[in-house]
Amino acid sequence: MDISTTSNVVTISGNIKTVSDYQAIKSTLDSLIGANKTIIIDIKDSISITSSVIGYLTKLVQKEGIDLSIKVGNDSLLELFDDLNLITLFKVKKA
Repeated sequence: MDISTTSNVVTISGNIKTVSDYQAIKSTLDSLIGANKTIIIDIKDSISITSSVIGYLTKLVQKEGIDLSIKVGNDSLLELFDDLNLITLFKVKKA
């Protein structure tokens, strides 16, 4: 998995599947939160996302008040967000 940032946009390439992936995502988002209350996450091609990442993103939205939007490139991941009823909470859209 690779992460890049431009302003308040975080682009993730590759599958999100390990604890180190979670730690990298958390570290990246933590560094943006101080300056940005609106964050866009562009998940290019991952087919899955770990529960730890989902939990962290939920905390950002519900406890920290972050305006989060997620763009997904893979239909399976979009379906997963839908199955978990997270489309509205995370403002998930197909990229």
